Amino acid sequence: MHDDEFEVDEEEFEETHGIEDGEEKEATSLLVGVYTGGERGRPLCEEHLNELEALADTFGCSVGQKLAVPLRGGLDAATFITKGKVEEIKELIEQGNINLVIFDDEITPAQQRNLEKLFKVAVMDRTELILEIFYQRAETKEAKLQIDLARIKYEFPRLKRLWSHFSRQRHSGGYLKGEGEKQLEIDKRLLKKRLQKLRNELEEVKKVRRTQRQQRERSHISTFAIVGYTNVGKSTLLNTLTASDVLVEDKLFATLDPTTRKFTLPDNQQVLLTDTVGFIRKIPHTLVAAFRSTLESALHDDVILHLIDASHPLCLEQAETTRKLLHELNGNEDSIITVLNKCDLCEDDAMINRLKIRYPKTAVISATNQTGFDELMQLMMKELSEKKSKVKLKIPQSRYDLVALLRERANVLYEEYEDNDVVILAELPKTDLYHFESYVVE
Repeated sequence: MHDDEFEVDEEEFEETHGIEDGEEKEATSLLVGVYTGGERGRPLCEEHLNELEALADTFGCSVGQKLAVPLRGGLDAATFITKGKVEEIKELIEQGNINLVIFDDEITPAQQRNLEKLFKVAVMDRTELILEIFYQRAETKEAKLQIDLARIKYEFPRLKRLWSHFSRQRHSGGYLKGEGEKQLEIDKRLLKKRLQKLRNELEEVKKVRRTQRQQRERSHISTFAIVGYTNVGKSTLLNTLTASDVLVEDKLFATLDPTTRKFTLPDNQQVLLTDTVGFIRKIPHTLVAAFRSTLESALHDDVILHLIDASHPLCLEQAETTRKLLHELNGNEDSIITVLNKCDLCEDDAMINRLKIRYPKTAVISATNQTGFDELMQLMMKELSEKKSKVKLKIPQSRYDLVALLRERANVLYEEYEDNDVVILAELPKTDLYHFESYVVE
């Protein structure tokens, strides 16, 4: 068998299974979240359900109802929630014309199958929802490969076909698994072969990215990666600073592919700004691993601008989620500037003060109103200056190779010839100082 045996003509499939454009259905979903700690845990669960609602909106389905379920005796191994709550949800499905149930937690394949049999409607979990959103929005070849890899790893234990036209009934908001969905047997050997093919293709893409990164490093233009929770205003900040037109939407994961633009600081230093994919609570582990290479170049940039939506009720939780993921991805945590965005919408000055105390090197801005940029620019310039040393060097002309290296690696402030030496004053990255230590003039 060959990989192309995965491919089936979509029109033929739809004719066979009676799925036509005219039969598209609008998905109305019921969102389910669980919480512990009695009534004290309910408000946080409801906030998390609000985020899940935003994910559902990004995916393209409407939300009929949201249900916060208290956990008193632990999770049910067969159905995740108790039998009583299963019955309650069945009633809500019938009364509210619900055709999709989305859980705010990852459920097991067995739990998903059991719940679909009981509810007689499609059941998704948070992981699957996020993967499908990424699949909808990926544009570059690398992003699509990464998502394919993540989806296969997620679907593998569920034994259902990967491609949307195989395992999903289409509708205007994405997909909907109906009662008549036909479960297809997956040849695990073919699936593993497909996984290996994707890994090989990704390795080729990563080689290209490494080459691009090496070229950028040789140019010695300092880089800033804009990271943060999804929908905190990263693309808006990039657009405002660089007069770009990166897509900005009031939706989660509007931007998936890193976008880099040049920017000139007030001291005339040219730098690169990179807008990255937003982080999120409970991000699927398969997605963290899959996007490691996509984010690799950005997360190892000179400086990270950690953007926080200071007006969001869960801004502290979102900030900590981002920091933990940066740590997991081995991001450059030594050089982080915290940027408190949307300060014009924040009505809680105490929260801004708490964030400033928790995170050093903090600027308070509004990317939309372009306020606070002076403070941000000062922090960016200071961070770069701390990474460089201003040195005066006297290098023999016989070591002209070092002069050439210096011109390549440093910002040369002036250069003159004295007898058989070249005298140079330069700003040099501290990491490169060891090449020239024996030629430093006190």
